[in-house]
Amino acid sequence: MGIDLKHHHVKKSNRTAPKSENVYQLLLVKLYRFLARRTDANFNKVVLKRLFMSRVNRPAVTTSRLVKQNKEGKTLVVVGTVTDDSRLLELPKLSVAALRVTKTARARILKAGGEVLTLDQLALRAPTGSNTVLIRGAKNSREAVKHFGMGPHKNKKPYVRSKGRKFERARGKRASRGFKV
Repeated sequence: MGIDLKHHHVKKSNRTAPKSENVYQLLLVKLYRFLARRTDANFNKVVLKRLFMSRVNRPAVTTSRLVKQNKEGKTLVVVGTVTDDSRLLELPKLSVAALRVTKTARARILKAGGEVLTLDQLALRAPTGSNTVLIRGAKNSREAVKHFGMGPHKNKKPYVRSKGRKFERARGKRASRGFKV
């Protein structure tokens, strides 16, 4: 086998293990690494890849999002946190498997007659991911994302000390001061 001269010192940027030192997460990685290798199911490969991800790339999923994706007889799988949505008055029966479930979300799901599983319990129940729906949270709804790509005429949110009459209201923001964007 030859040496690729064009990409000789190019490091593969994909994670092959989680940065976290959480022992439970590392055990889950061990389990899903085995399942990804020994089963043909793509589900296990996807779950393993998501276990490696940083917390920014594993956004939380609210119960309202789960309700929208809910199907009869299916287990909703979230590689991340499930949080409660207080705007939702009635919660139907849900079967949820997640890395973490907040206290209020867990209480509401169980009260509605649903069930909350951990990912290792899910591996015993559905080793190939059959009858499951994989769900991700909204990644770009973070406050920081609103500021990305800032520049003139970009309509992005500036980093301003305060919002008021005296802050960033001069040239470029008022027609009487040069121009208005």
